Amino acid sequence: MTGPTDWTIDRAVTELLSREADRRDGGRITDAWPGLDLPTAYQVQDALLRRKLDSGERLVGVKLGLTSRAKQQRMGIDSPLTAWLTDAMVLPEGTPVPIGELIHPRAEPEIVFVMGERLAGPGVTAATALAAVSSVHPGFEIIDSRYTDFAFTLPDVVADNASSSRFVVGGNGLPAQGLDLALEGCLLGIDGEITHSATGAAVQGHPAEALALAANSLGARGIAIEPGWIVLTGGLTDAVFVEPGREISAEFTHLGSLRMTGA
Repeated sequence: MTGPTDWTIDRAVTELLSREADRRDGGRITDAWPGLDLPTAYQVQDALLRRKLDSGERLVGVKLGLTSRAKQQRMGIDSPLTAWLTDAMVLPEGTPVPIGELIHPRAEPEIVFVMGERLAGPGVTAATALAAVSSVHPGFEIIDSRYTDFAFTLPDVVADNASSSRFVVGGNGLPAQGLDLALEGCLLGIDGEITHSATGAAVQGHPAEALALAANSLGARGIAIEPGWIVLTGGLTDAVFVEPGREISAEFTHLGSLRMTGA
């Protein structure tokens, strides 16, 4: 029988990676380890990344989670969380979502940045953040929590790398200059029927605000956003379940469209 004092950062990483590999969900780690606070959760997240890199994966970017103000209020925070992207999470455009490799995947449309310049906080503003962007793309993130029914506390989800699983980056991209990303619209459809709509303002008021917050948050930990990195700025709408044969589409005003199916 183990107790709260038996939990460590390494044990939490092992448990989360085991759930991912075995395609099984489980209870909140905070229920067994009340000492898992937010700073410790980011240590778990970073240690989880190191394990993935040691296994041969490559760091390709960063994602933001809980970027909508409503979600932040529900979780009791006032800024988004950050998590890591590796090359093993990349799903090429047009490739079916491999449901058999996942637990209970959901998809959400995103505005995606590819970085042209290094961005290091503190003191990054939305304007300086946007100036560092090389191109803007339509995207999908496929999230897949390792917790039962996506039920977690804030430290739980941070430790779990913000439910990261797969992501799609579409198109050749457009320059950020000349785009009004706060007004960039997105229509999310399921099997041809529009079910959700949003604009870029759903992400912190403007996706560049989310990027600046990410740069400043990472900067406080001594980490910069590097050139070439992919940045998923946050879900524009609620996530929808990915199911076999279900087509999920995202139609953007200027960025183009994306479609994917579960298989």
